Amino acid sequence: MIKAIRSEADYEAALTEIERLLDHNASPGTPEGDDLELLTILAQDYESKRFGDRLPDPIEAIKFRMEQENLSQRDLIPFIGSRSKVSEVLSKKRPLTLSMIRALHAGLGIPAKVLLQERSPTDLEEAPIEWDRFPLREMVARGWIRERVTDIRAQAEGVLRQFFASLGPAKAAVPLYRQSHHVRSVRPVDDYALTAWTAGVVTRALQDIPSAAYVPGTVNLDFMRELARLSVFQKGPQLAQEYLRRHGILLVIEPHLAGTRLDGAAIMLGGNRPVLGLTLRYDRIDNFWFALMHELAHVSLHLGDTGTQFFDDLDAASEGDPREREADEFAGEALIPEGEWTKSPASRLRSPDAAKHLADRLRIHPAIVAGRMRFHFKSYRVLNQVVGHGQVRRLFPNVKWS
Repeated sequence: MIKAIRSEADYEAALTEIERLLDHNASPGTPEGDDLELLTILAQDYESKRFGDRLPDPIEAIKFRMEQENLSQRDLIPFIGSRSKVSEVLSKKRPLTLSMIRALHAGLGIPAKVLLQERSPTDLEEAPIEWDRFPLREMVARGWIRERVTDIRAQAEGVLRQFFASLGPAKAAVPLYRQSHHVRSVRPVDDYALTAWTAGVVTRALQDIPSAAYVPGTVNLDFMRELARLSVFQKGPQLAQEYLRRHGILLVIEPHLAGTRLDGAAIMLGGNRPVLGLTLRYDRIDNFWFALMHELAHVSLHLGDTGTQFFDDLDAASEGDPREREADEFAGEALIPEGEWTKSPASRLRSPDAAKHLADRLRIHPAIVAGRMRFHFKSYRVLNQVVGHGQVRRLFPNVKWS
């Protein structure tokens, strides 16, 4: 039940609930949308009394973050929309919408309490979908859409509405790009390209649902360590895909689209079916296994039934989000337990023999240890001959590699 904000603890609890509602795409006119509206008004009233003018202006906060991250207006397009919208928002001619606030909060880490200042409920209405911003030609080229497209502007909305409707009733009502998601990335991500890639992964998953049901709680350290032992086989990635399938988890290999630079994703399909998407952006054995374990860590720790999806560029640092740090640590512990690492020569010597010694002890592929060593020593030129370049994509010949 929503109550008045009378203390700092009440204020922090309200902000937590506001951010939860933002993550759940609370829309105006719905019960959650009404809660968001009321909590925003209460938080704004408390802020004005408690903080006065100490909170920065939302637009000034965006500009400050742009300066911190050396971002141009073009870099804000994935968060705000077109170049003209970015210009209008920064000049205060256009208010921030709910989707903009959500994207700026998740992508740039600007606190929701700053972005929500002085926003009226009508300002939070969603902007219309710009259908011609989807990478429609690439979606056709990958076989996700079979209809011939000769005029993107004229055909985009009709073709894409039909495509998204094919993913199920929920997706027809609420396009994928409005679902709650978390993106870890070095650079801003094109939200339309991300939505298209997600839809491609979900489409392939729906075409190949395993007969085995997924049992919540299945994915833990023991499960992941058992899975990692398949890495010693030449066809280890294929065996991993089969192993996961037997436990009701789908692993889809789909190259990333321009504007996303993803390594992997964790998605809960229908509330009860984990789907892992890997792009094999780096065709290396060590990268495959760490990316797989990272997404499985999200399944174990964070996916749940909240509807939040995780998209990861693993070149990006994890310090900005505790969930990413937890997933990195969980994946690392599943592959190479910290106790084994610290007492191994591999933590001190940059040699293939040291990598093989620890790999044999753990019954995993030496490439995995070599990858850990390269990360530990902050040197990605060493052990090139051990990390397994060019040995993963060839195991998935049905994927269209560019």
